[in-house]
Amino acid sequence: MDFIMEYLSFFVIVTEGEDSSSSKRYKHYQTLEEEDYEDSEIKRFLDGEFARIVKRKVERNPNSENAPTKIGRFMVEPGYELGSNQNYNLFQRLRDADNKERYIGIADELVHIYMDTSAVRGGAFIIARAKLNTYFDEPFLFLLKCDFEPKIARISDERNLISQVEMAISARSIKSIQYPHMPEEGILEHWELKIHQASHARYFEDFLKYVSYEKPLPEVMSDQLLDMVQQYMDDKWEGVTESTERHEEENAIEVWAHSEKRDIHEYWSQEQVTLASAALVEQKPDLPFTFKLDSVTIKGLLAEFGTALHFAKHNGRYVVVIEGDSFQFDKGMSPIELLQPPDLMELLPEIGTHKQESSAIEDLQRYADDLANDPNYEGE
Repeated sequence: MDFIMEYLSFFVIVTEGEDSSSSKRYKHYQTLEEEDYEDSEIKRFLDGEFARIVKRKVERNPNSENAPTKIGRFMVEPGYELGSNQNYNLFQRLRDADNKERYIGIADELVHIYMDTSAVRGGAFIIARAKLNTYFDEPFLFLLKCDFEPKIARISDERNLISQVEMAISARSIKSIQYPHMPEEGILEHWELKIHQASHARYFEDFLKYVSYEKPLPEVMSDQLLDMVQQYMDDKWEGVTESTERHEEENAIEVWAHSEKRDIHEYWSQEQVTLASAALVEQKPDLPFTFKLDSVTIKGLLAEFGTALHFAKHNGRYVVVIEGDSFQFDKGMSPIELLQPPDLMELLPEIGTHKQESSAIEDLQRYADDLANDPNYEGE
């Protein structure tokens, strides 16, 4: 990507102490224009970083709340336009700044706001405005934060061997904001920005107080499933308002919906579950599906339910059947890899018997323990 740098302001943030309440300050080191930037060391340091930021893939609804890359959207009150959002206004003033001095002043204001957020760490804060002439005549804004790297040393000379480097920064863990977001090449979304940061950090989310983020995919899917459950309850109990049975079932659904670890409830038929799953899969074909049966964890796709993944009951126990054309084992050989699998019909009579044997052994062990603890028992 052919970026032309218009302005790049370099700030250094210094904190004293380890916690967020320690004293902190920042200093503007330099603001470079196009020609200065082309001949600078910072260009070599950031060479390719802006292209990586723009090309970095991002999901509108990430698979996890802690996804490192997210899409943020400027929040406005109903009926109001973008100009009513304070974060947008600050970004737009930077994009519209018509001279270097004005750009520096607005950039300084932005860093000052960032310094008021929690958990600010020392490092370099870079605010860049660049054009991607391939597609647009309007500029992008890039906000980059590079934390200081501890215990950095460099090769010195034959006598000293190494020397300590103070305030070293690395491009390895750069946190970034790109505005506006470019969902596809040649398309800009002025309501949105793209944010990238370590999954455990919230630096930029704290900084941008008037930006919202889409719910993670599992939460979106859960909300839709709960809508389906509510529709099912309304249909099932249509015309029935006062019913102890309905009240108990609604309470059970409420507990289920808010539980982190859930068991199977056996409310719906195979057909109902298949239809509900298909509605979710239609929106997200690669929707993940993970569950645990006793000590065994299974990870797959919701789309595989009913085709390659089956639930059943046999001899009073739950059974999961996974069908496929071939196995693949990880490192660490086991004798199971040498198995000649029996036919499923031969296996079915075995299901449920091992639990019964285990229970019998446990009963015998408990009986032996009781006898051993009986003071009147003398043994044989």
